Amino acid sequence: MNKAIQDKLAVLPDQPGCYLMKNKNEEVIYVGKSKKLKNRVRSYFTGAHDTKTQRLVQEIDHFDYIVTSSEIEALILEMNLIKKYDPKYNVLLKDDKSYPYLKITAEKQPRLIITRQVKKDKGKYFGPYPNVSAARETKKLLDRLYPLRKCNKMPDRVCLYYHIHQCLGPCEFHVSDETNEEIVRSITRFLGGGHGEIKKDLQNKMQEASESLEFERAKEYRDLIEHIEAVMEQQKMTLNDKQDRDIFGYDYDKGWMCIQVFFIRQGKLIERDVALFPFFDDPEDTFLSYIGRFYLHQNHPKPKEILVPLGTNRELLEDLLKIHVKIPMRGRKKELVELSMQNAKIALKEKFSIIEQDEERTIKAVEGLSELLNIETPHRIEAFDNSNIQGTDPVSAMVVFIDGRPSKKNYRKYKIKEVEGPDDYDTMREVVRRRYKRVLKENLPLPDLILIDGGKGQMSAALDVLENELGLDIPLCGLAKDEKHRTSELLYGDPPEVVNMDRKSQPFYLIQRIQDEVHRFAISFHRQLRGKSSFQSKLDEVEGVGQKRKRLLLRHFKSIDDISQADIEELTKLGIPHPVAEKILDALQAGEADSTE
Repeated sequence: MNKAIQDKLAVLPDQPGCYLMKNKNEEVIYVGKSKKLKNRVRSYFTGAHDTKTQRLVQEIDHFDYIVTSSEIEALILEMNLIKKYDPKYNVLLKDDKSYPYLKITAEKQPRLIITRQVKKDKGKYFGPYPNVSAARETKKLLDRLYPLRKCNKMPDRVCLYYHIHQCLGPCEFHVSDETNEEIVRSITRFLGGGHGEIKKDLQNKMQEASESLEFERAKEYRDLIEHIEAVMEQQKMTLNDKQDRDIFGYDYDKGWMCIQVFFIRQGKLIERDVALFPFFDDPEDTFLSYIGRFYLHQNHPKPKEILVPLGTNRELLEDLLKIHVKIPMRGRKKELVELSMQNAKIALKEKFSIIEQDEERTIKAVEGLSELLNIETPHRIEAFDNSNIQGTDPVSAMVVFIDGRPSKKNYRKYKIKEVEGPDDYDTMREVVRRRYKRVLKENLPLPDLILIDGGKGQMSAALDVLENELGLDIPLCGLAKDEKHRTSELLYGDPPEVVNMDRKSQPFYLIQRIQDEVHRFAISFHRQLRGKSSFQSKLDEVEGVGQKRKRLLLRHFKSIDDISQADIEELTKLGIPHPVAEKILDALQAGEADSTE
């Protein structure tokens, strides 16, 4: 622990608030809250911790804190700070689902549509549904029963839906507000649990049609009844009061937490949401923070009521969410909360083996690499590779791995501007210079380790730029390949020496994945650039060939070579004038002759 942290720990207040843990690059890596800042923040730097908490503490360079007047203010502030800084050690809720809803629009001639966005636009929303297939099947059923308009824009005349009795044709015929309101009421009643009444009414109509010998109509009613049964009655009823509720349960072990949410709509369990993540604070506080962000930051619609386990701060949640929060003590509701907690326990147990395997491949591999190289843990690794064919269309690419995982949003492509001909060393100089000049200028995070796909020459070129031009001291390794283009050796030091690595170890597999990824990224960029230049260089100068004709030719013939092998008649069949077709073939065939000399 450094002296700055020690001095700050000594003056921490005994009040509620939030704390922000920061690394050496001034990045906020963790945000937490506490009733008593002094006790909570000190706990990170004293006593024994599990492995993942040790990793967090090792990365902390300093911290800040903000005092609040109450615990609920601390909870709200924590959620806002997490949303603002997106700290890597917090639960980021990035895999949230956007559930489909059925919506009756508030237009003069309303429509029934499927949407994933709930807005305050006076429309009526029903759901959420477990998946879009369930929403589509329900809409398909309602379309057969209730003839609201289907078109996004009102057409000039009636369409097929009018003729199959699924639309009243407001585009051509007058449909009164009273008629639309009655249809909307019927759909609302149906989706509100009244489909049993509809089914009974259809059964009566089927019986009447059968007695009147209208067998075709009776069959239509029978099909509708079967559709209702298939779509609306396939889910088990869990509560009889038909209220909308969300039921939360959680379990934790070995510093990991699993939270299960059961969505109850109209008394039916329609979907389950599962979150599994590491946590660093008090488990009850983490659970409260998760629920708050689940509704306020992830835009999950709030139900009439939520059910939570015993020990949850119910009053705090009610103040935060402004909805009824209940801790059931008996009956069916208590059973459902216990069921969600049991599911969380089972999911946590089943996932531990997967988590451990992932840890081995990623963060533990990174830690192993730091031990091999005797450097600080390289949480951020940036790797470079060049690609060209005899100096033509030279490019370079950079990939970023954070804690052993690719961070594709940080990948970068470079067109080489200053180097002429196939010079890998100068190409590496240019790219490293451009990359880290920008990093310094824009105050972007520096990597903990740089990997260069190449040997001693490329390493020397990159180090010269980093140390002598930019004044940066960042560990740098070279990646050598064998004759089969597979990762062979890791070079490090001054002068560079081969690092003794077990070829079956996780650090070696990590290096291999990084090298393969940067090579793939560079090659794909080079092919893309080469394809464009090849297409442009041979056709752009042909008079009468613009973008539309180029696209037409390539779509039909698939390649420049195929175009050059075509005859005049094939080109003119595509609508290209005879003189232009002659110029195209002259240009392409002349290019072929030049290339074979």
